[in-house]
Amino acid sequence: MSGERTAGFSTRPKGCSKCGFGFVFELLDDYYPAPNAAFFVCDKQERVIDAGKGSFELTGLTDEDVIGRPVREVLGLDWIDSGDGGKEADTDGDGVSDPIETSLEWGVRSLGKRVAVNAEGDLPARAVADVFPAYDDDGGLLLVLTPEG
Repeated sequence: MSGERTAGFSTRPKGCSKCGFGFVFELLDDYYPAPNAAFFVCDKQERVIDAGKGSFELTGLTDEDVIGRPVREVLGLDWIDSGDGGKEADTDGDGVSDPIETSLEWGVRSLGKRVAVNAEGDLPARAVADVFPAYDDDGGLLLVLTPEG
């Protein structure tokens, strides 16, 4: 495999200017999120550690409302499409592995999974989720929610 597409890039992730924390995600070369997509970065315990572009528009919640809280709880995620991780990835013991569990357990992407989002105090919305595992020492994931319709 050629390293040509990454020639000149540092192997060290860019860190936060305040705390130095860096995120490492490998997105597909052809992954182009919709302009209205909402981004949520979570640690390996599934707590939101950053909310990016589109998150307020989808959920009505500010960064302060979501950071530090479990992503499933604060966003009210109800998966329409289950994950592909099998029972080994069912970390919460509900009998079904969801795309977040699959990504965290197996370190793989879960793309195009339908989910109902019912964030606190907001109207329910349907979205398509893309989940990317973090490839750094801290683990975690990137959750991208694109509203349907």
